[in-house]
Amino acid sequence: MLAILLALIFREVITALFAGVWLGALAVAGFNPLKATGRLIDQFVVPALTDADHVAILVFSLLLGGMVGIVARNGGTMGIVESVTPFARNAKRGKIATWAAGLAIFFDDYANTLIVGNTMRPITDRLKISREKLAYLVDSTAAPVAALVPISTWVGYEISLISDGLRIAAEQNPNGAEIILSQNPFDIFLQTIPFLFYPLLALLFVLMTSVMNRDFGPMAEAEFRAATKGELHRPGATLATDTSSDLMSPKEGVTYRWWNAAIPVLTVIVVVLAGLYTTGRSSVGPDAPLRAVFAEADPFSTLLWGSLAGCLIAIFISIGQRTLTMHECVDAWLAGMKAMMIAMIILTLAWSIGAVTEEIGTAQYLSLLLSDRIPLQLMPLIVFVTCAVMAFATGTSWGTMAIMLPVVIPLTISMGGVATYPGGEQVEILLGVTASVLAGAIFGDHCSPISDTTVLSSTASACDHMDHVRTQLPYAVLVGLIAMVLGNVGTAYGLPPWAALLGGVSLLFLFLRFRGRVVSVAD
Repeated sequence: MLAILLALIFREVITALFAGVWLGALAVAGFNPLKATGRLIDQFVVPALTDADHVAILVFSLLLGGMVGIVARNGGTMGIVESVTPFARNAKRGKIATWAAGLAIFFDDYANTLIVGNTMRPITDRLKISREKLAYLVDSTAAPVAALVPISTWVGYEISLISDGLRIAAEQNPNGAEIILSQNPFDIFLQTIPFLFYPLLALLFVLMTSVMNRDFGPMAEAEFRAATKGELHRPGATLATDTSSDLMSPKEGVTYRWWNAAIPVLTVIVVVLAGLYTTGRSSVGPDAPLRAVFAEADPFSTLLWGSLAGCLIAIFISIGQRTLTMHECVDAWLAGMKAMMIAMIILTLAWSIGAVTEEIGTAQYLSLLLSDRIPLQLMPLIVFVTCAVMAFATGTSWGTMAIMLPVVIPLTISMGGVATYPGGEQVEILLGVTASVLAGAIFGDHCSPISDTTVLSSTASACDHMDHVRTQLPYAVLVGLIAMVLGNVGTAYGLPPWAALLGGVSLLFLFLRFRGRVVSVAD
């Protein structure tokens, strides 16, 4: 928490994260500073870099950065800009186009963030949309859409955790075990979608701010600066991606062709989707339903396959058109990966902070705050807040879900009584609690400067990381508060989910209408 506080105060995330890791190591080492300094590297940083999933994310990000470097150099990026410009003639349309692109890349939040941010950045730059706004558009679309769509890398993980929760509930309630185990975890997930108030409202609020062209707080200041002065980022900002290299600009004399960028990007999407299907199908067999296939897919391997295929196709196109030589392709590829290095350092330190919080038991302590003395109707609210704090402190929504779902599902079933589940009067409480874990984790993730998706959003948008956190925070908090009051509390006391969503959208509209600021009169 101290690292997060330092990052927010000084707007310099690397030093703050490093200090946080060291302080955590100090506590683990019995407050011996020499021992803590040694443990900082071998116990926290190195394990963060040797975790297989972490390495996959780093390599995927670097490969995708390399692909972006090639398509920028061969004129593909500028080709997309010139093609989209007639449709996105002003900032409003540019924001809506970015939101729509985020919905289209629904299958994974990491791929969504890096593809949409890097693809749309030249377009939003031309339209004088601030980098802070672009980072918000990217970040607040990626995880919510991946969490809501039944076919994504998130869903299989969520289903497995729901299944674990049901299994534990059956063990704790042997008399009702048959009823509990008869439930299909995927069907439960589908039933929770109307209760995912924060992700739903976050997606809609992104669209509302774009259509109404209104902002508030630090975001309004950033948008006004970009619209009136042409300053896309704050003077003195430390951009998470270095786009200043000449190798990240089109080669002199090349023809701008939109398909030079579109084909590699589509290759990534197609290969990832095909990989998800192939790895999932090999795990469950030829007769399993599609939902089971995606539930058992290997998302990290498929992301690596997709990004590598995108790089190879980009190189093939560049050499085939004689736009770039092999040497120039390699230089552009390396320049693209080099531009990602600041983000890779931030990600590594953020994961190290997560290891520190795990070592000192932060998440376990927060989960113990829940007990059977809590009123059943308040469980969705308490779970949402607990998961938000946990995700904020640890920087991981998946880790939060892994800890909380196996705890709160059996706890809620025990509190409500097995006889009332399924199909009884308490079933909506269970759905609300299950949804609150996912929604709270995403909310905390959006607010946390050590979240990997927040870091990647800053990276893809070439935005100062702490400027992104500072400008997105008021938006996330506003949506989160409305989701808590109308969604978590309202539905627990009988308000229909559709009414809670409608009320939430209405309140957000009224807030923007009377508190929002029109940032560009020309739009």
